Amino acid sequence: MLRAGGNAVDAAIAATAVQGMVAPETCGIGGDLFALVHRPGWDAPRALNASGRAGSGATPAKMRDSASGAIGRDDPLSVTVPGCVDGWSTLSQELGRLPLADCLAPAISHGSDGFEVSTEQAARFGQEADVYARHPAVRELYPQGRVVTSGDRIRRPALAATLEAIADGGRAAFYQGTPGEDIVEELGGVITFEDLAGEHAEWVSPISCRIGGLTAWTIPPNSQGYLGLATLGVFEMMSPPDDPSHPDWWHFLIEAFRSVAWERDDLVADADDAPLPAALLLDSDRLRRAAATIDRARTGIWPRTGAPSSTAYLCVVDNEGMAVSIIQSNFAGPGSHFGARRSGFLLHNRGSGFTTTPGHPNEIQPGKRPRHTLSPTIWTDEAMTRLVLGTRGAALQPQIVAQVAARVVLAGVDVEAAQRAPRWTVADFGPFSEARLQIEPGVPHFALSDLRRRGHSIEEVAGPQSDWGPVSVIAIDPPDIAAAADPRVDTTRAVILPG
Repeated sequence: MLRAGGNAVDAAIAATAVQGMVAPETCGIGGDLFALVHRPGWDAPRALNASGRAGSGATPAKMRDSASGAIGRDDPLSVTVPGCVDGWSTLSQELGRLPLADCLAPAISHGSDGFEVSTEQAARFGQEADVYARHPAVRELYPQGRVVTSGDRIRRPALAATLEAIADGGRAAFYQGTPGEDIVEELGGVITFEDLAGEHAEWVSPISCRIGGLTAWTIPPNSQGYLGLATLGVFEMMSPPDDPSHPDWWHFLIEAFRSVAWERDDLVADADDAPLPAALLLDSDRLRRAAATIDRARTGIWPRTGAPSSTAYLCVVDNEGMAVSIIQSNFAGPGSHFGARRSGFLLHNRGSGFTTTPGHPNEIQPGKRPRHTLSPTIWTDEAMTRLVLGTRGAALQPQIVAQVAARVVLAGVDVEAAQRAPRWTVADFGPFSEARLQIEPGVPHFALSDLRRRGHSIEEVAGPQSDWGPVSVIAIDPPDIAAAADPRVDTTRAVILPG
């Protein structure tokens, strides 16, 4: 797209469309999308929230009756209106340079001509064969009833035809066309034609804080994106050592995350119902109070776990300096158990992010957005982009973003070394949770011993974890630009075009 005269937005749309075609285990047009876009000279990035809302039939009473306190992937209430196509349309119309049809052409070509099945795709749809093997939306993934294997070549003509219709007719071809009819029929009226006809992409004000001399930006709630930046803000206030191998570096960063993450589930909800103004989540006084609660010598306990998600993150910077940080997702695995039967795609299960607790800010209601895990970031300096960073990983996303950004921004580590560095995750960070960590190999023995002495319960995992990423990162220090792929998976790339 860049070589064809497009800009970073066009490239991002094209790449995410291809991702949905060739990697349906991560994302697709049945899911949601968030994006940050920045141009040189802008005071702040533009932030697009293209996450859909619960349908008219998604009532708290029905949720409690059908799901006994939680929404499973097999419950129609787990599906909210997919926002991805509206997100593409809005980005293309307002900030793109090429027609949307040009941006969708590569994905259509892959669906029509065929593509090679990846290791991740084969593994995921093998695990989910009992759910999807007979679903018409993904029949191509089970040729002659068998599970595809890595290296197989498959075509997805139904999805290619759906994308062709969108290329010709825009968002209306999706929400008011055959895909919309499929969604309404598949979900038994939980989502109606009227629900689909509304606007699902909304420009919102990004939130930010200063870290390492840069301004770090992310998406406000209903996203949890603030957690990664809040972690870094608290971490910097603790004056960490310069050396990332020092035990204090590890302890301070882990505790910084835990000091702000314990209250996530009470704070992240649809913007209209969130209990705090979005900007307050990154207020320096609030972060300073969190830093003051951390014991430098011991782990703390502050007044739930997430399964690995299926998400695709992408970042692009063009030769004019436009930067895009874009993320889309099906949520858990390929999403819900439902799909658009004639249109060739599965539907996400973002409705599982709602709670059943009466009166809670995130309680399910018709027309309401659920709590989201997607956490893209852009980092600027005097109106110039300096870093674009994000990852998949559901509830783990802010932890991983904070770890990579801390090394790049605060320790001055190059992006390749930051990608290779061992990562940790805290699965349980709710109220009164303890410091139970999983840590990848490569942490110095003395650091692990010191962390255990301070009260951290550590499980050393066998190797690099594919679900703890992949991170995508671009660092800009004019005239230099650097990018690095995450070595944890074989389905990610970093490319710098000459000129």
